[in-house]
Amino acid sequence: MILIENIRRIEKPLKNAVVTIGNFDGVHKGHQSLLANVIDLARKLNGTSVAMTFDPHPLKALGIKAPPLITLRDQKIELLEKSGIDVLLCLPFDKDFAALSPGAFIEDLLVNKIGMKAIIIGADYSFGKNRAGNIDMLRQEGERLGYQTIVAPWITEASKNSERISSTLIRDIVMDGNVGQAVKYLGRHYQIRGKVVKGRERGGSQLGFPTANLKLHDELCPKIGVYAVTIETSHGTFPGVANIGFSPTFGDQQFTIEAHILDVSMDLYGQRIRINMVERLRDEKKFDSIQQLAEQIRQDIETARKILE
Repeated sequence: MILIENIRRIEKPLKNAVVTIGNFDGVHKGHQSLLANVIDLARKLNGTSVAMTFDPHPLKALGIKAPPLITLRDQKIELLEKSGIDVLLCLPFDKDFAALSPGAFIEDLLVNKIGMKAIIIGADYSFGKNRAGNIDMLRQEGERLGYQTIVAPWITEASKNSERISSTLIRDIVMDGNVGQAVKYLGRHYQIRGKVVKGRERGGSQLGFPTANLKLHDELCPKIGVYAVTIETSHGTFPGVANIGFSPTFGDQQFTIEAHILDVSMDLYGQRIRINMVERLRDEKKFDSIQQLAEQIRQDIETARKILE
């Protein structure tokens, strides 16, 4: 995949570009289907598959409160690359870009600069200054400028009570702690990332279960509680248990994310790790003693072990 972060880097139009545009927060199954359609059509046209996204999120750039992102920039780029897209335009979104008229966005940027021959977008897509551009305008301009407009159907989760897959739905599921359910919509486990920092050093010494204390990099944090997880490190990926919360048994009310790797001891201090949230085990609870907490952790580990087998 070619990553382009400045539109000026495109010196000549791309060959038969098939374009899709969006925030792609989460790069969920709906996005994956859309990207697959773009790639398929680009192959049929012997052309170039192109995804356009923005950094920062348009709402943030305009000073409007935005929901926490499911995937920050680096992870989003990684996931879009895995989709097989040829070119990713990750463009800066600022007030100048927001002021671009719908007509200029189509003709100057998409057609003349990028070389668009087809665009595939969702049914609610709008664009340009004040989001005045819509699908009808894309179709009308397509007749004049020689490109095809395709509206992709919504993708739903295949079940009796199927819902449209959306970033909003996934965000709500993760914040409710239903990380096992999120897999149906993301096509993978929800993942948090961060750097292992110095913690309160009581996991190993007081509880008998050494933990890695994560300084969270992501915006979207799952609901407080205990989770079965897998932990990606520079040494490999390992099963584990993670606690998200305030450790009420100790009473210091300091928010932490602590992860314990099962059956393996290693020093992760200073490393950047990734924690895949597999299933929520229980609420965080205040115990009457450290011994009771330690016994509960043993039970959590055995429950997690069965889930992760």
